[in-house]
Amino acid sequence: WCVACQQEHPVLMDLAKTSAVPLIGLNYKDQRHLALAWLGKYGNPYKTTLFDADGRVGLDFGVYGVPETYVIDKQGVIRLKYTGPVTPEVVREKLLPLMNELGA
Repeated sequence: WCVACQQEHPVLMDLAKTSAVPLIGLNYKDQRHLALAWLGKYGNPYKTTLFDADGRVGLDFGVYGVPETYVIDKQGVIRLKYTGPVTPEVVREKLLPLMNELGA
């Protein structure tokens, strides 16, 4: 995983422990077995992990770099796109307030 993805991993692990919202990972342009091995070694915060080996799903979401985090509402509408590693401040100041507003 990229350095920024590695930096945000402990933050996502902490967020997953709160059960505030289900986290869904999109493995963008990586090999499935390598991603699963990495998550097995360092912990898996995701309820589900999707694999996008050729980048087509990422294109649909508008991914242009990793990591990127999206908050998607119950109707499937992207309500927030955050580019860069998620930090505790981003969780506290952006993600959790929006998820509370949406009734996560």
